[in-house]
Amino acid sequence: MLNWDDPLAAFTTRPRPVPPRPEGAAAPEAGPAAPTPGPSRIGGREALPPAAEPVRVEDKRAVNGLADINQLAPFRYPWAWQFFLNANKNHWTPLDINMLQDVHDHKHRLTAEERHLYENVLAYLTTADVLAMRNVGLAVMEKMTAPELQIYQARQVYEEALHTWTYQHCIETIGLDQGEVYNRYRVVPEIHAKVRIASRRLEAALDPGLDLRDREALHTFLLSYLFFAAVFEGCWFYNGFSPIFALQRRGLMRGTGEQLQYIMRDEVMHCAFGLRVVRTIMEEEAIRPDPRAVAEMWAEAEAAESAYARYICPEPILGYSAEDHIEQFRFVANRRAKRVGLPEPFPGARCALPWLDEQANIRKEKNFFETRVIEYQSGAALSWD
Repeated sequence: MLNWDDPLAAFTTRPRPVPPRPEGAAAPEAGPAAPTPGPSRIGGREALPPAAEPVRVEDKRAVNGLADINQLAPFRYPWAWQFFLNANKNHWTPLDINMLQDVHDHKHRLTAEERHLYENVLAYLTTADVLAMRNVGLAVMEKMTAPELQIYQARQVYEEALHTWTYQHCIETIGLDQGEVYNRYRVVPEIHAKVRIASRRLEAALDPGLDLRDREALHTFLLSYLFFAAVFEGCWFYNGFSPIFALQRRGLMRGTGEQLQYIMRDEVMHCAFGLRVVRTIMEEEAIRPDPRAVAEMWAEAEAAESAYARYICPEPILGYSAEDHIEQFRFVANRRAKRVGLPEPFPGARCALPWLDEQANIRKEKNFFETRVIEYQSGAALSWD
């Protein structure tokens, strides 16, 4: 049993008491003599190994680093530590937001077309954030060789789990059939296609034995991480919230819209961090993604997003259409490509939803006497320059 005053007591080796020898009994035979301490032992204990060299900042790298992965400072990437500090200012849970009006809106105010849009956006997001969580935790994080990068990514894993909880909370609160909604990614071709593409591209980097000192393996990882940061989080998530925001702007499903605003602020930081790591790897390892592979990545992503947009919004609703969604995807894709010094995949694309960026920078104010204080600080108010 553990002693809570001395938790290690149960694991400490103590000499056993010697029972008294019966009168007249012979003394036990002596056992083998204890070993005499040799030159490798000091005071009966093993000598400490020689001290290691101190960590040098210049030995740190995003991948393939030579420094001790367990030593946080001195920082090679102070910006990564700042990402972690900012992320911890942005703390919230889905239970902080009142969803009562959403229940009424879904039952009495949304049209059939708007309910179709709302439910299928949630159906995609529920699966997508689980993929994101697994990718960061299992494929990306363990390949980083600078702890300040890993520490932010550990926070990112938590946030992806929090986002998954948020979608589940919305689905449960509205009263949707969870088994049916969660299975749409398997049975709806337009949703399944996006999930299948993401799974294929992200699993390319999942192998823990991937040796990033090999240039081919490094290119595989770089392209996978570029897809994750630029397409999956930078476009499919960022642009993917816009149908719900379009309803929110008309006073519909405002609770869900507020939940997604908080998620979007996290995703803005995830995307910015991922793109910066991609750029860092390209610079440190003197590697560029193959232009044909990148062009194929964007073409595949656009085709899947276009089919998805036309499925969730087959006819325009007030203030939103599939064509707006597709054009905004192309516009945002150009921004993400430019951040890592790659050519724009869709030259001439226009900003079809100029209000979308505002969703990541709105400062929420709460009346202390009406609700819990859940002020969401400005950790995600980042400049893309």
